[in-house]
Amino acid sequence: MIRSEQLRRPAAEVLRILAVAAAYWAGGRIGLLEQVVVEGAVVSPLWPPTGIALSCLLWLGMRAWPGIALGALAVIATISTVGLSSLGILVGNTLAPIAAYLLLRRVGFRPELDRLRDGVALVFAGALGGMLISATFGAGTLVLSGALSGGEFWPIWAAWWAGDAMGVLVVTPLLLVLRRARLPQDPRPWWWSEAAALCVASVVVCWVATRTVSSLLFLMFPVLIWAALRFQLPGSAPCMLLVSVFGISAATTGTGPFEGRSLLEVMVVLQVLNGAAALSALLLAAIVTEQQNVRRRIEEACVALAEVVDQLAPGETAHLWPYAGPARGEEGRAAHDG
Repeated sequence: MIRSEQLRRPAAEVLRILAVAAAYWAGGRIGLLEQVVVEGAVVSPLWPPTGIALSCLLWLGMRAWPGIALGALAVIATISTVGLSSLGILVGNTLAPIAAYLLLRRVGFRPELDRLRDGVALVFAGALGGMLISATFGAGTLVLSGALSGGEFWPIWAAWWAGDAMGVLVVTPLLLVLRRARLPQDPRPWWWSEAAALCVASVVVCWVATRTVSSLLFLMFPVLIWAALRFQLPGSAPCMLLVSVFGISAATTGTGPFEGRSLLEVMVVLQVLNGAAALSALLLAAIVTEQQNVRRRIEEACVALAEVVDQLAPGETAHLWPYAGPARGEEGRAAHDG
């Protein structure tokens, strides 16, 4: 029995590493479906593997890094021949999510994203800060190998960094939500109807905004605000992904508001759109969730106080309505939500 247990643990660890590598490779294949060529180098405006890698590290800890390295190697092998020039890209793509994970641990990040500080940490430490490593290693390797000239370093670096950062901002919140997604136990009246209306409105608005020649990209922000205010991160994360996918599709095909623009203009508009949408949805959802948690704790404290007062002075709890007891507390909460 002991020997069997000793064999089972390494086997489970190997399977876990292979699962992380497979998820990273699948994310890379998806990211390569929509790509642009900047100064002769192929980059993706949204690189999902960075978000997948950071999510795996948040779930599994540092034991996930071999899977990330293996997955990055598999992605590189599907793009070009693996050689010494690929070593810098491999190291950068592995170290970047690790650095982001360590930075998030340092600032006390919680994967629930239920505080404003968690949203700010994911944006600045996880995405904008951690992905500096992958962009520097990647663009630097291409220059040192002779594939790019020194003057082409900064355009490639900026595009690389933006794509990796967007992968964290868009994919990581969605994966964190999906892992703990649960159907509401006692949904508000018309909850399902509002959720369906939000889904339909998101698709229609995103399609119109990215397929109309007029600059109507700002129309997508009311939908993001609606999702964040009413459904918090479980609503804003999918909408954020939808905005990014529609925007990238229009940018790579040169349709809608991206028609007739130069590559530089397309990249700037696209990354500003993705960044603004991710920041707005993520931070607003975190603020609303934090306020709801504070209100819930206040209600619980009022209920506990009412119980103590009722024991010391029966009949005095009426002055503490609507938090005088479980029944009245639920009644007050329903009135507030309604």
